[in-house]
Amino acid sequence: MDKSFNGWLNGFIGVLIFSGSLPATRVAVVDFDPTFLTSARAAIAGLLGIAVLFLFREKRPDRGDLVSLVVVALGVVVGFPLLTALALKHVTAAHSIIFV
Repeated sequence: MDKSFNGWLNGFIGVLIFSGSLPATRVAVVDFDPTFLTSARAAIAGLLGIAVLFLFREKRPDRGDLVSLVVVALGVVVGFPLLTALALKHVTAAHSIIFV
């Protein structure tokens, strides 16, 4: 299989999976608090991340990279999911996709 095709296929799968994120969050905020949803997502992602790191025996990040990693983690793990969940309590998933 061509490497270019693999790239397009993986990109398509990623977009397809992410496209379900906002509608799923909209459904979830009907019954759950956005803070709980964000915490649950972070916990699940953290556990899966730790498992993958141990599985592939990755080395620890350099000390100089920690600040950057914390900033990215706050935005990706807390900021985006929490703000998205809070917004989806008031707008539809279709409306929010335009802004994302």
